[in-house]
Amino acid sequence: MIMRFKLLLLTLILPIMSFAQLNQVLRGTIVDEVTQAPLPGASIIILGTNPIKGTTSDVNGEFIFENIPIGRVSIKISYMGYNDRYFNNLELFAAKELVMNIGMEEKVYTASTVEIVAKVDKERPKNELATVSARTFSVEETQRYAGSLGDPARMAQNFAGVMGAGDSRNDIVIRGNSPMGLLWRMEGIDIPNPNHFGASGTTGGPVSMLNNNLLTNSDFFTGAFPAEYGNALSGVFDLQMRNGNNRNYEFIGQVGFNGFEFGAEGPFSKNSNASFLVDYRYSTMAVMDAIGLNAGTGSSVPQYQDLTFKINLPTKKAGRFVLYGIGGTSFIQIWDSKKENDEASYGLVGTDTDFGSDMGVVGMYNIYYFNKNTKLKTNISASGTRATTALDSLEEDNITKHQFYRSVNSEVKYSFSTHLTHKFNAKDMITTGVIIDRYHVSYIDSVYRWETKDYFKRNNAVGDLGLYQAYGQWKHKFNDKLNFNIGLHYQYFDLNNSHAVEPRAGIEWRFTPKQRLSFGYGLLSQTQPKVIYFVESELANGGSVKTNTDLGFTQSNQFVLAYNNILGKNLRFKAEAYYQSLSNAPVSAEYQDYSVLNEGAGFVINLLDSLQNKGKGKNYGLELTLEKFLSKRFYLLGTASIFRSQYTGYNGNEHSTAFDNRYVFNALGGYEIPLKQTWRLNFDLKGIYAGGKPYTPIDEQKTIAQNSPEYLYDQSYSLQHKNYFRIDLKISFRMTIGKSDHEYALEIQNVTNHQNVFQQVWDPVNHQMKIDYQQGFFPMFMYRVYF
Repeated sequence: MIMRFKLLLLTLILPIMSFAQLNQVLRGTIVDEVTQAPLPGASIIILGTNPIKGTTSDVNGEFIFENIPIGRVSIKISYMGYNDRYFNNLELFAAKELVMNIGMEEKVYTASTVEIVAKVDKERPKNELATVSARTFSVEETQRYAGSLGDPARMAQNFAGVMGAGDSRNDIVIRGNSPMGLLWRMEGIDIPNPNHFGASGTTGGPVSMLNNNLLTNSDFFTGAFPAEYGNALSGVFDLQMRNGNNRNYEFIGQVGFNGFEFGAEGPFSKNSNASFLVDYRYSTMAVMDAIGLNAGTGSSVPQYQDLTFKINLPTKKAGRFVLYGIGGTSFIQIWDSKKENDEASYGLVGTDTDFGSDMGVVGMYNIYYFNKNTKLKTNISASGTRATTALDSLEEDNITKHQFYRSVNSEVKYSFSTHLTHKFNAKDMITTGVIIDRYHVSYIDSVYRWETKDYFKRNNAVGDLGLYQAYGQWKHKFNDKLNFNIGLHYQYFDLNNSHAVEPRAGIEWRFTPKQRLSFGYGLLSQTQPKVIYFVESELANGGSVKTNTDLGFTQSNQFVLAYNNILGKNLRFKAEAYYQSLSNAPVSAEYQDYSVLNEGAGFVINLLDSLQNKGKGKNYGLELTLEKFLSKRFYLLGTASIFRSQYTGYNGNEHSTAFDNRYVFNALGGYEIPLKQTWRLNFDLKGIYAGGKPYTPIDEQKTIAQNSPEYLYDQSYSLQHKNYFRIDLKISFRMTIGKSDHEYALEIQNVTNHQNVFQQVWDPVNHQMKIDYQQGFFPMFMYRVYF
């Protein structure tokens, strides 16, 4: 009996205690970074191996290394006539092949050549036409950085010039602009707000639908972006989903902040290069609440689920076809009648509110090569959003309630885009394309008026509209030290026949092998949130009329000067100074200190009628970044942003915007402790210190007398809450058991439990001002398994 017990115990612990060498496959494709055409004969070596392990790419640009020990690995790629590329500290798992798509930059040969230092190219964007205010980010960064929660938007809040609008949501403020100025693009098509609980017209939410387990390296822009991007004022997330493994089946399971998750990928058959990738998630907090556990959200438990997929179908003659999709549903009850005293009100004091939102995108594109220098990408898609709100007002007993507000807003969009890339030679390339978006919208709401004891519909519209865009851009390299690009973007909005012509330009000078100066300019234009166009004004005869349909584009002239210095093999310094001049922002003659430039600071959009394109604004600042990429088991990132953001209302008075925090400092770092070949302990730390949120003061005497806030709008955003301070800590442990990889993580947000003010609201039940605080000390556990 004792012997049998010993054998059983040995069987259970042997996979854990084994020190046997575990190997995996590293493979990929080498392509020209402009056209993505394969480069056969490229040399790939694994750095640090003795003897050196190397291989070459085949006729399709593909390469493969087998039996590579798991852990960190670095590679170098060389190809005749192209600059070398280095990828350091790639992570190789036991249960998952590492599959890469590597773009190479062609050299420009001149009488005098310059040595290109390519050791640190990780910060360069994938988009060849970006010269300033752009960087690429990896999936590992979204998983590694403390406080990111696997969310690309929260991860981007660590970059210079970017900060969050609040802990409860992932809206991002870029250079003092409204979060609504952000463009989300996925697989080459503009998509709606990819977040759960996203209100109409917004770009953020508490929980992201984007699954970082399915993304590959993607680009993030913070201003003066290339001509192919339009209808945005602040920034662009250009997201790319990776292809599923086309040789082996792989699976992932995860539970954490973003939900219970299961994903699968693999080939359709062994005789085909076609692959699939799919992942489903369901709200963790809803599961905890259902089984009687405290989810940490009080009486307001978010319920949501989402699904993401991609199917890759290469053909021999017709190019590559890709079918993709993302979608999710969400619902929450924020009932003041059920709250404890210390629960946040989210600006909904004295109300019981139900809120739901749905979003979905499905699309297909084809990539076709006319020859090795000419590529055409054609994309069609359908997307839709729906947001519902039911708000009831509470009487002073906090029990009796009356129906106050109802709304159902939906938007359906059908899109077509085509993008042509042609490379003439090593010096010259062009891109050109068109984007056609057709919308069917429905905005219906009703508001109770206490004065007349009836309901009024601010929105009661169903209609169709279209946005048409065209663009072109040319890049010329004088040599490997100096290049410039120039482009043009055009937009036409058929609801009111408004249009915008937007020049773009950039120049980059590498004046030493390690230093470069860049300048970028862009005129950017954006339509208003579509629900604003359909706001109705009530007439004296009881009828109504839409008074915002003639609103034109809000525009922003953006100038950026950048300096980059590679200080060491894995260390770089970057500085950017910028100035943005905004014009044609909608303002109100009735509320003369109002501007659409401040929308996005709250959970919903203010729906005012009779707006006019007479507002102005300006943003200017300096951003500094010092970054040590992961090497010798640790990384560091420090950013400093000093800025101002101001606007002018209808009356010509200048105010700070709702996003004029004036400064933000970030410091991140992490260290890996290898316990043995298949075990690793990680510590990641993040600290942020920022100016307090601007807010508008109130007239205290009038507010008390009428039991509702009386704001002093002539002093809009003249005051600031206390400065923001927060430290996040993440401790993770990764181990390999057999052919499966397991990761356990404990993430603690706001380690010091610092009380950061979110907003100040009037409590009509208790007749006093109430302060809502941001996220306090909050520990979260995550478990992930690859198998």
